[in-house]
Amino acid sequence: MWAGRRLEELPSPAFTVDIDVAKKNVQRMQERCRDLGVALRPHMKTHKTLEGGELMTGGTRRGIVVSTLAEARFFADGGFDDILYAYPLPFDKVEECGALAERLEAFHVLVDSPDALALLKRRPLGHGKCWKVWLKIDCENGRAGLRPCDPAALDLVKLIAGGATELAGVYAHCGNSYGAHGVSEIQSVARATTTQTLQFVDTLQNAGLPCPVSSIGSTPSCSCPVPEMGQLSEVHPGNYIFYDVQQMMIGSCQLEDIAVRVLTRVIGHYPHRNQLLVDCGWTGLSLHSLGQLPTGYALVEGHPELKLVGMTQEHGKIEPLKGRLDFAKFPLGSLLRLLPYHACATAAMHPLYYVHSGGQVVATWKPTRGW
Repeated sequence: MWAGRRLEELPSPAFTVDIDVAKKNVQRMQERCRDLGVALRPHMKTHKTLEGGELMTGGTRRGIVVSTLAEARFFADGGFDDILYAYPLPFDKVEECGALAERLEAFHVLVDSPDALALLKRRPLGHGKCWKVWLKIDCENGRAGLRPCDPAALDLVKLIAGGATELAGVYAHCGNSYGAHGVSEIQSVARATTTQTLQFVDTLQNAGLPCPVSSIGSTPSCSCPVPEMGQLSEVHPGNYIFYDVQQMMIGSCQLEDIAVRVLTRVIGHYPHRNQLLVDCGWTGLSLHSLGQLPTGYALVEGHPELKLVGMTQEHGKIEPLKGRLDFAKFPLGSLLRLLPYHACATAAMHPLYYVHSGGQVVATWKPTRGW
């Protein structure tokens, strides 16, 4: 019903995707990976849509990463295969993982503890299949995974390589690249993560445990790759299809690479507090940017003088960075475009994405939700 409509006609708040920018972002990442000589296994967690997955896999619908079983089911039902569930194996979801592993040509799981591996071994797969298991290593990211220098990492691989499981690869997320300031710091993280991952692969090889795949990734590191990454098997970035203000601030992209906006309308004038009220609260934008931007929770496109100073569930408050607000410039009902700080968090707020080209809606994408 929205195809052919102008963005100005959409009900607000609305999450919009500039498909031309998104396609350029995807093409650029594919070219980077070809130049490096590594496979690209894109992460679906940012958009969680079949259309986005189709775009990021070049139409193959093969070789993706997901972070929830809801995504795994959704993409499997949509014809995708070779899916890596890149999340430390939840103990309550082993049976469902088993069903997906039996159903798909390749469904991979990830572990970082002997206890999780023991659960897999107690649930053998049918059809003569073997669990494809990845070891999660922590290369100074500080979230999940075993440190590659920890003897427990080698011990766990030895356990994976025996019985009803097989080692599919090692996986590192260089999420510490999100704390970088500029390309040189991003590349320093990428280089360190690559080095530690490859050294661990060498350790496995020397122990008689060949590792089929070495994989690292984050949108910053893969947007600003270092030559050493060419020694890896694959990379697994995700946010790059949309990018966002956070990525721009880090140095991963430029303003023109950000493909998404949240449209919001002015619904109130309050001269006594020098503020506009808009119809986008945290349910339309998220609160992820708290304290990170001089312009508040987002950038107001075309209006660097404005600051989104606060949000409640359905309302946003905008005021000038300095001086008095010219309310005549922002009549009630007028449309503002917000550039989100974190596209993943903002996309998660919306049940429908309005995809446009040149300001005209060409499609709608419906993301999956849940865990």
